Amino acid sequence: MNIRIATRADLPAIVEIYNETIPTRMVTADLEPVSVESREKWFFEHSEERPLWVVEQNGKVCAWLSFRSFYGRPAYRHTVEIGIYIAQTQRGKGLGKLLLQKAIDECPKLGIKTLLGFIFAHNEPSLRLFSRFGFEKWGHFPMVAELDGVERDLIVMGKRIE
Repeated sequence: MNIRIATRADLPAIVEIYNETIPTRMVTADLEPVSVESREKWFFEHSEERPLWVVEQNGKVCAWLSFRSFYGRPAYRHTVEIGIYIAQTQRGKGLGKLLLQKAIDECPKLGIKTLLGFIFAHNEPSLRLFSRFGFEKWGHFPMVAELDGVERDLIVMGKRIE
C-alpha cells in the first residue's frame, strides 16, 4: 500500500470513488454523480500546502484524502478542511485510520494548525473515526441538508495540531 500525491491520471479513480459514496447519502451533499471534467478545477486547486493524496494498492487507487483551505481568507491560512473517501470494497480495512494519521503527522510540514472535518450527524463511522484521533465536536448545524426528503444535521469536528 502506497500513499502518494495524486496526479491528473488519478482523477477518474478519485471521481469513481467519490461517486460511489453519493447513493449512500452518508458522506457528501451531492445528489447526482459528478464528472471527471467537473472536478478538474477542484483537482488543480490542490498544491504542496493543500495536497490531494491517494492510496494505491496493487496499482489501483482505492482511497484518497484532500486538504481544502477553510473560508478562503488569509487569517484562516493555518486551518483546513479534510475529506476522506474510500472505495466501497476497501471500507472497514483501516484506510481511514491510515489517511487520518498521515494527515495529522504532516500538518506541521504543511503549516496547518487546525484540522476540520464536516460530517453528517448520521455518519456514525466517520464521527467515531475522527473522535478516535482526538477530534472534538466544534459545531452542530441542524437540518442544513436535505437528502431524499430527509433533513440532515452537519457536525463540524475539529482538532488543534500542536
